[in-house]
Amino acid sequence: VTINGADSQMYSEMAGRHRAHPNTIQIINTATLMASECKREHMTEMHDSKMKYPIIRKMPLVVKKLRSTFTAKRPTTFAR
Repeated sequence: VTINGADSQMYSEMAGRHRAHPNTIQIINTATLMASECKREHMTEMHDSKMKYPIIRKMPLVVKKLRSTFTAKRPTTFAR
């Protein structure tokens, strides 16, 4: 996560949780914190290194010679 990515995520969270407009938000300071310095529960719950997420709708990879940049049909997004 970069500082710019964190800024844009903060704008989205403030808009979603508090209905704040971007022009009313003033960023005073930005910093990168270590895992031990985090205090909020919604941030510390993501520090588990053994956390796993399910892979949903994994698309099979097509052979290189059959790939094309432009195709005339819609892609299938489910594994058969």
